[in-house]
Amino acid sequence: MTPNEKKLGPQRNRLDQIDEKILDLLSERNKIVHKVIEKKIDNQLPIFAPKREDEKTVAFRQMAEDHNLDPDWAEDFLRMIMASSRASQSSNEFPRATPDAKNILIIGVKGGMGSLYARVARQSGHNVHGIDKHNWHELEEIASDLDLAIVAVPINVTIDVINRLAPKLNPDTILADFTSNKTAPIETMKQVHAGPILGLHPMHGPDVQNLSKQLMVVCPVQHKDKCRWVVDQAKLWGMRIVEANPEKHDHVMHMVQGLRHFVALLHGSFMKTYDLKPQDILDYSSPIYRAELMMTGRIFAQSAELYADIVFANEERRELLLTFIEHNQTLAEMVKNDDKEGFIKEFEAVTDFFGAFASQALKESGYLINRLADRFA
Repeated sequence: MTPNEKKLGPQRNRLDQIDEKILDLLSERNKIVHKVIEKKIDNQLPIFAPKREDEKTVAFRQMAEDHNLDPDWAEDFLRMIMASSRASQSSNEFPRATPDAKNILIIGVKGGMGSLYARVARQSGHNVHGIDKHNWHELEEIASDLDLAIVAVPINVTIDVINRLAPKLNPDTILADFTSNKTAPIETMKQVHAGPILGLHPMHGPDVQNLSKQLMVVCPVQHKDKCRWVVDQAKLWGMRIVEANPEKHDHVMHMVQGLRHFVALLHGSFMKTYDLKPQDILDYSSPIYRAELMMTGRIFAQSAELYADIVFANEERRELLLTFIEHNQTLAEMVKNDDKEGFIKEFEAVTDFFGAFASQALKESGYLINRLADRFA
């Protein structure tokens, strides 16, 4: 330590003391959170309370200003604390949406999504049964008592599993699926099951720490009232619920999933062809490109078969991808012809199409870029 650095000793010691005090206060806050957990379970209150969080955020920003602190920074700090609180709550019991425990079956319980929802359902006090290839014979023993049966298997076998499962269920059992395509599975369920039917699409991966603030798309099909407790249970887990038409859902998913994953393959495949390794790019990357590369790279850390099933899910999705490739050829003509004027014209037309969202995207992506640079630079 240099003599000049030694002069900072008293201030640094005081900062260390303050940091320790902050941790003491956070520890005390965490103890109170656990008391909140107990009361939420007793009173069947959801993990995520958006109105409460919004009110608290507004008040906290104002307090930060009163203390001459940056309110944006203060909000980030508070949201990290609240996220930690929700995660703490999610590691224990959950409130249950029904007075009595329900009997829930998950087909594909050993998969990522199946095991995740089996765990949180058990934490809510429900009786969870799991079926996979090795124990299908056990279905006969439990089928008559089931309140809910969820098909959580790969897309390419979902319809076969529905056809095999449905005849075993009693008419009051809710038949549901987790598939990212909704139209075809729902049509199949309608053909083979006269009881309650619920299309579900959890819009997250199996690696999430907890379900709070995660999105669940819900497509009610038959006997909506009998399915209400399932939706209520998801809300108690802290999930956001969006009710959707199956056809509209699939139309959007062609872009959100099919095209996005295909573009990731295009990006990664060209990097391989160009022999430009990710680490070489990171050494020269801006934060925004690092973020883009991370979103591409995370896909290749997962199952190729899973993404093939998503990209090649149905004819409509494949037609979209072919149209996308043809559109790329149109834009490629600009490059061949050194058509900067055409590029600018198309760029400005897309800007008009995006409208106010472009400004929103600039603001939100700027936030992500700054956090990413601060954390991983």
